Amino acid sequence: MTSRRVTAARVAFATWLVAACTAPAPSPLPSARRPNVVVFLVDDLGTQETSVPFQATASALNKVYRTPAVERLAAEGVKFPQAYASAVCSPTRISLLTGMNVARHGVTNWTLRRDASPDDAHPTLLPPEWHVNGLTAPARPHARTVAATPLPALLRDAGYRTIHVGKAHFGAIGTPGADPTALGFDVNVAGHAAGAPGSHLGQRNFSSTWRKGDAVWDVPGLGTYHGTDVNLTEALTREAIAELERAARDGAPFFLHLSHYAVHAPYEDDARFRGAFDAAGLPPFQARLASMIAGMDRSLGDVLDALDRLGLAQDTVVLFLSDNGAPAQCPRNLPLRGHKLAPYEGGVRVPLLARWPGVAPAGGVAAAPIVVEDVFATVLDVAGVDWRGRTVQQVDGVSFAPALRGETASADAAARPLVWHYPHHYAGQAPWSAIRVGDHKLVHHHADGRLELFDVVADAAEQVDLAAREPARLHALAGQLGALLRARGACMPMRKQGGAPVPFADEVAGAAGGASSSAAWRPQ
Repeated sequence: MTSRRVTAARVAFATWLVAACTAPAPSPLPSARRPNVVVFLVDDLGTQETSVPFQATASALNKVYRTPAVERLAAEGVKFPQAYASAVCSPTRISLLTGMNVARHGVTNWTLRRDASPDDAHPTLLPPEWHVNGLTAPARPHARTVAATPLPALLRDAGYRTIHVGKAHFGAIGTPGADPTALGFDVNVAGHAAGAPGSHLGQRNFSSTWRKGDAVWDVPGLGTYHGTDVNLTEALTREAIAELERAARDGAPFFLHLSHYAVHAPYEDDARFRGAFDAAGLPPFQARLASMIAGMDRSLGDVLDALDRLGLAQDTVVLFLSDNGAPAQCPRNLPLRGHKLAPYEGGVRVPLLARWPGVAPAGGVAAAPIVVEDVFATVLDVAGVDWRGRTVQQVDGVSFAPALRGETASADAAARPLVWHYPHHYAGQAPWSAIRVGDHKLVHHHADGRLELFDVVADAAEQVDLAAREPARLHALAGQLGALLRARGACMPMRKQGGAPVPFADEVAGAAGGASSSAAWRPQ
């Protein structure tokens, strides 16, 4: 792996972010007072694919999809309209479990087969040597993996029951990370190496054999539902609620990672809801997708109702988010540009809601940008778990628990650099890196060196490229992006001709070695 490290400049964090980073570590709370945590993770759900607007006014898609449970969660908790993940699944999931930015953990694309990358051939570039085998725990090293102390292991050590239900996609087949129990989960239901189900339908045994597909996609451990009319989303919900009931009986604080395979392909009707969308006149594909979204929403509602029924709601923090934007085959999530895999807001901006009864202000909105690696520090923060000095990895994420506690972010809260890195060519998407600082985002296209600059607050649709108009800002952001990628050991694609790595953004912009215009910030 090519790694270049430099000392770079410093940019001051926002007041509340500084406090979050420098405050004393939270003291572990008595078990009876520790909040439970539910992370409800949806696959491929775009920001516009619920009936909750994540912008000032409802979009066309917000008016199409029906998600009363998501509406309930937004009304009872805090909405984060500028939340981000990686542009594809495995990088997001590993950032969530480790607190590491994608450039640092090096799992920069989706994983499946051991030692094999899914990259498509590119006319001028070769893929980098990335951590194609995914995540592993420190005690179980494996070639081409990143070893890190996972979130569930830290929570389990602090007395939490750690439960994974649904899609895992943490490690390649035959590697330790393919099994969630190797990463600190006490319970694993239906999680394995694959990032999509063979089918969402119980009638098809959640298997790809109905279309003569590869059995690698078959969802394990749900034989009880084979041959029935139970949808995969419903099966996972039932299993998750059974685990909640077990934890309630035992009086154990719990961390539930409910990670749905929905609304990822294959696109199959959730029969419980399809008819309503046909009646509304939606085109067949969109009606099918809408039914899957409605099934996901019913799952969220059932989990919230179960917490109420079990007397756990007041003691449980619930986080709702997606792992990336909506795929290219789905209706565009306008006003945002782009889709899953792309560097634009439609690829990396995701819905994020958080409910913390008695703490988080109901109906609140937290405007500061949040990125998926922040979930790691946030969950440990609200659980009162002292993790500092106990991880083998350097953690990039910052707790957003202060925002959940209703603390007001300063005007400078957006000053923290957020970095994305996708050095791959896959499904028509060429490799890229990006950085957001303040209101502005720089996109570096690796193949041709092109740099784009957008004001993603004033121009969320990224229609106006400011690169030619604001060269000083472009050079400053290119300097920060190059410095951060080097500091985090980011791998870059290689040129087929000559074998040299693709230049970093600052080298392209003519700012190599300087970043002097951004001298206020030191990369971690």
